[in-house]
This record gives sequence, C-alpha cells and structure tokens, in this order.
Amino acid sequence: MATSSTHPPELAQHAGYARVFQPGHLTFGFIAPLESYPNTVGPTLADHADMARKVDEAGFSAIWLRDVPFYDPNFGDVGQILDPLAYAGFLAAVTRRVAIGTAGIVLPLRDPLIVAKQAATVDQLLGGRFLMGLATGDRPVEYPAFGMDFDNRAERFRDALGIIRAATEQHWPVHASRYYGELTGGLELVPKPVAARLPTLVIGHAGQTNEWTAQNTDGIISYIANPQRIPAILDQWRAACPPGVFKPYGYGTMFDLDRDPNAPLQPGRVLRAGRNALRELWLRQQEQGVSHVALHFKPQRRPAAEVIDELGEHMLPLFPSHTPGENT
Repeated sequence: MATSSTHPPELAQHAGYARVFQPGHLTFGFIAPLESYPNTVGPTLADHADMARKVDEAGFSAIWLRDVPFYDPNFGDVGQILDPLAYAGFLAAVTRRVAIGTAGIVLPLRDPLIVAKQAATVDQLLGGRFLMGLATGDRPVEYPAFGMDFDNRAERFRDALGIIRAATEQHWPVHASRYYGELTGGLELVPKPVAARLPTLVIGHAGQTNEWTAQNTDGIISYIANPQRIPAILDQWRAACPPGVFKPYGYGTMFDLDRDPNAPLQPGRVLRAGRNALRELWLRQQEQGVSHVALHFKPQRRPAAEVIDELGEHMLPLFPSHTPGENT
C-alpha cells in the first residue's frame, strides 16, 4: 500500500506536475515518437503533430521526449530524432493540456545555463506544462564527441542541476560551481518558469542514490522490464523519501498491446499483453504506489493511433488525468 503524503506546496497546483503525479493515483503517458517502428532504427515522424493532438485530446497525462544526440549503431535506436527541447517548443503549439517532459536531457553533455534558458522558455510556451527530466545517458561513446569525461558524469550532474535551479529559481542568482561557470549576482536569467520552479525528475538513476534523488528532486522515472520487482523498488524509494512529502515513482517501458483483449501478460523486456491483463497489472501497481507509466511504442505491432484509441476508451476511465483548475 502507498503511504499517505502530499505534494510540496509549490507543486500542488502546477499544471504539468499535478496532471501527471497525484498521491495514490496512476496516470499514463507516451514516450515519443508516437508511432510504431518495430523493425527499423528510427521513426518516420509521419503525422507526428496530429498524433500529439490525439494524445492530448484523449486525455493522457504526458508526452516524454528522449535526448539522443547521435545514432550509435551499437545501441540501435535514434529516439524521436528531434532535439527534445526544440521539439517541446513545437509541441507547445499543437497541444493544450498534456504535460510535455524530457526523459531525459543528458545533463553532463549540455551547458546547464543553456538548459536553464531553454527549459524556462519551453515552460513559458507551454503555460507551465513542462517537466524537466534529467539523466546522465547510457552511451559512453557520446562523451568523447563532446569532450566530456564519462567517469565523473554523476558528480557533474549534481553540479549542473545546482546551477539550473539557482538560475531559474533565484533573482540575480549567486551560485558557485566546480565544473561550470560562476553566478555572481550581476546577471538575471530571463524568462523565469511560469511557476515558482521547474519540477525536476531523475530519469533512470543518473548515478545518484535514492536518498540524494529524493532530497534534491521531485521524483524518479526508471526503466523496468520485470514488473515483479516493483514492490521492492517502491519500498526502497519510500524509505529514502522525506516523511509526509509526495515524491512520485514512475517507470518507462516498451510495450505491445495485443489485439486480443484477453491475451495474458508475457514475460520479457517488452510489456506485452491484452488490455484486460494490463488493466489488472496497472490496478495492482496503482495500489502498490506507482504514480506514472510511460509507454514506448517502438515494438508495437499495431498502428499507434489504434492503440491510443483503445487505451483511451478502456483504460483512461479507470486512470484519468486532470489539469488543476480545469472543468472535469
């Protein structure tokens, strides 16, 4: 059972964060690209704006954008191809309610002040619907291309996050840094986010302990292939969280919705089943305390639009999403 806890006050009415994360409640989002491409390295991006509108209008909670700067043949996937922060700005123009999150920006490969400027800009364009998911990446081959040290990425992640938070949350910020520049109080970053601060999530683990993540960010979205591990993972996460403060746990997974609604859950790295088995799994995970599931279309054998329609009709009535202040 999930323990009783409440949002931090500054996030309780946040348009993006509160839509995706509510204590005791499970929501669903999709990891872009919003299309099935089981037998190719990358998507076509055909109709991607229409698909984003479809997800938004159906009432799903979030669209997540990966940060994949290069095609690494040894990894075999190029994500949604487009740069996530540029793409988030585009999605601001074609969606109204759905939260747009990054899953996640590979922070040690980017200048943190530029990330702060881009993230605050995107949040303004989205009207406060942006969720800043950050990671250290899982492709060591990328680091030499940026002239960065792979071995100290976890430490630089913490350093960079401190700069982002100072620049976006303080007026005329003062902040010292080991690996990056120094803010001395003579410069003001504009724009600032719509709300008091940008909700920050760790994607994966970013080389950090649960304790550090729970104390310094607003939640975690991990990647998981075996649902049986969820209760133990949640116990460890809750033990690290401050008492009485809601810090959500969610996960991303590749999935394949079977046409047969009664198809059983199949073991393996892909979450593959019919909707009835998935409904029971997700009701159980909601009871256990999972806050969000981000579904990845890549291995899906059916058209993504068809899957969105089926989940919208049969799952969202049980797992609705609501933006604070909207009429429901």
